[in-house]
Amino acid sequence: MSDAHDTGVKRSRKSADKTALMTAVDYLARQAHSEQKLREKLTRKGFPEEEIEAAITRLIERHYLDDTDLCTQQFMYLYNESRYSVRQICAKLMQRGFDHNLVWSVVPEDTYERETAAAERVLAMKFKPTDNYQKMMANLYQKGFSVDVSHAAVRNFTEDAED
Repeated sequence: MSDAHDTGVKRSRKSADKTALMTAVDYLARQAHSEQKLREKLTRKGFPEEEIEAAITRLIERHYLDDTDLCTQQFMYLYNESRYSVRQICAKLMQRGFDHNLVWSVVPEDTYERETAAAERVLAMKFKPTDNYQKMMANLYQKGFSVDVSHAAVRNFTEDAED
């Protein structure tokens, strides 16, 4: 019985020996995280605030943690590879711990054409061109597309069917 107790003590002592920096590096080795998300994970692990701050500072100095670069990469991936609206992408990135201003700073100037194409893909997956115009519009609004983009996408989607 003492052997089982000893292994439990060894296990907890071993994890207690791991520093916030080592734990943070382990997290970043598996997946890139924003500074805020990494801070939350380390806090949940029970590390003291000073140790977390020192680890985050060290990771930023060593360029292992760069919110601007990571936010830009993730935005561009979602922007180019998904059918999400820009609003949905920005909301998703803010949920991942990126600052509101940082997220909106990486949005390209002219997104109208891309947004319209993404909205048309959303419509094609869910609707037939003969379906109710208002239902299509409502669906696009719910997905974060602007009024102008929604009108253009529905118009293009229904016109393509008529041709």
